[in-house]
Amino acid sequence: MSQQPSLVTQLSHYILDGLWQLQSCFNCFPSNPSLKINGRSFKILRLLGEGGFSYVYLVQSPTDPTLYALKKIRCPFGQESVALAMKEVEAYSLFSPHPNIIHAVDHAVENDKGSEGSKTVYILLPYYRRGNLQDAINANLVNRARFPERRLMVLFLGVCRALRAMHLYRVGGAPGGQGARRKARKVRQEAAEADREAEEEVRRKRRDRDDEETEHAPLMDTEGEVMAAQDGVAEGEIRSYAHRDIKPGNIMIDDNGMQPILMDLGSLAPSPTPITSRALALQVQDQAAEHSTMPYRAPELFDVKTGTVVDTKVDIWSLGCTLYACLVGKSPFEARSEETGGSLSLCVLGGDWRFPDEGPAAAKLGKQRVVDAEEARARKKEDVISDPVKEVVRRCLQVEPAERPDIDQLIGMVEGVVEQLPEDGDAALDME
Repeated sequence: MSQQPSLVTQLSHYILDGLWQLQSCFNCFPSNPSLKINGRSFKILRLLGEGGFSYVYLVQSPTDPTLYALKKIRCPFGQESVALAMKEVEAYSLFSPHPNIIHAVDHAVENDKGSEGSKTVYILLPYYRRGNLQDAINANLVNRARFPERRLMVLFLGVCRALRAMHLYRVGGAPGGQGARRKARKVRQEAAEADREAEEEVRRKRRDRDDEETEHAPLMDTEGEVMAAQDGVAEGEIRSYAHRDIKPGNIMIDDNGMQPILMDLGSLAPSPTPITSRALALQVQDQAAEHSTMPYRAPELFDVKTGTVVDTKVDIWSLGCTLYACLVGKSPFEARSEETGGSLSLCVLGGDWRFPDEGPAAAKLGKQRVVDAEEARARKKEDVISDPVKEVVRRCLQVEPAERPDIDQLIGMVEGVVEQLPEDGDAALDME
């Protein structure tokens, strides 16, 4: 039985986070809450988001006008280890610097007072005032607007290039070279040490209570992810990684509105992953259910089968869903399941989706259906999705992974589409 943090400690955490959340809605406190990360003070301005054991706050140092996003992750021993939380920092270190992948400004691991083995991980990240692609999609739906098509494809190309750095990562090579590897390995060692300290603290307190018969849950295996996956891979050779949670909410837009920034690397996994047993199949399926978003999840992660291989093609599928969502307002399988009243997972597994101006048969054949002249006249010209852009979505959303393009093929395709599309009126994507 895993050792749980005390009820009082848990309640105190929730109350503090609740107060910070209330402050984002009501300006009723004489001063903002603050905290320190590696000796540097930050004021918490408001809550940006939350999920599971984590909260993200907008923070600012009293001596620096720069705004940051601070991710706070609770790691109650036996439920979520520090290694799992720090996997995200490890991944940021490995791919830094890359213009389309977010980096961690700083991080810290702190003990939670009064709770056996419980720790909190803080990750300081850049703050992007324009928000993410999901914010832009929501604004478009409210304003009955749409993305300028060429500008959207330029942003999509930037996301593809970020993924290329992961799918075709060369050990010891660009972007960060050996320095990035050393930094990432240091993060992994720091996480492992924090988990060992947590384990020892729990054991010591149990001994003090003479409670030798109580068992605790095993620590997460920190040797199976990110840097450990490079063991045995020679310098200069490729060690592929899949993001596994590509979606509009994980793609930030830089403050100039010109570059996409891929974030949230906590779901990162070495690729390919051969599924050699039923137990491994269930483990990969459970991890996908927990760490990847259902409307953007590839079909091979819904029903993982023994004898198959899960590879970087899961990201290509998610890219197709993301591009569709930017064009239409929601993922293709959300739209289709709402339209038919059917199960989203069954729509994904059957490849059942279509563009708004197409019939079911045309979507599967990859051809636009013929519409009558009156309907065509009624539809605004600017609301029509161009055929080259549609084809990118179709190529990504092939149910069989082998039929999807790899990242280099996709980049070549998108570059060709960008060249075909006419210039947009605005150079940057306006999402404010």
